[in-house]
Amino acid sequence: MAEAQQPQQPKKTNFQLQRLYLKDLSFEVPNAPNIFKKEWKPEVNLEVNNTSSIIEGNIHEVVLKATVTAKVEGKVAFLVEVQQAGLFAIEGIEGVQLEHILKGVCANVLFPYVREAVSDVVSRGTFPQLLLQPINFEAAFAEQLRRQQEEAQKVNTDGEATH
Repeated sequence: MAEAQQPQQPKKTNFQLQRLYLKDLSFEVPNAPNIFKKEWKPEVNLEVNNTSSIIEGNIHEVVLKATVTAKVEGKVAFLVEVQQAGLFAIEGIEGVQLEHILKGVCANVLFPYVREAVSDVVSRGTFPQLLLQPINFEAAFAEQLRRQQEEAQKVNTDGEATH
């Protein structure tokens, strides 16, 4: 019985960056050289998403993909697509906490590299430097979680009201 009363050891947790790498980079200037004749007042659109997969054991690959499209007078000046990836060792973390690490923490680690790649390739295309605004992926994940919980509560409330 004495053994049953022993407190359990806390689960060992580990989070470690193993490797960062540029998985894919694409830069297009479909309307060159005519686009260079236009006054530079771009409309810039940024789309960001991230995915993760288990490579083996506790090693996760997280890929942060950013697509930046700049248009001038309705014509595409340039299109940049960057996929920045990282390998992360994650142990002893599960469920929502693991999702938070993958979608929030890991994305925050990767974004500065995405930002640098976009800025570099746009400059090499002889366009004015483009610095993407920082994104707080942890806050975005928390907001997404809050919305999901609200939706679940609404469904439960609506479901109860219709019975």
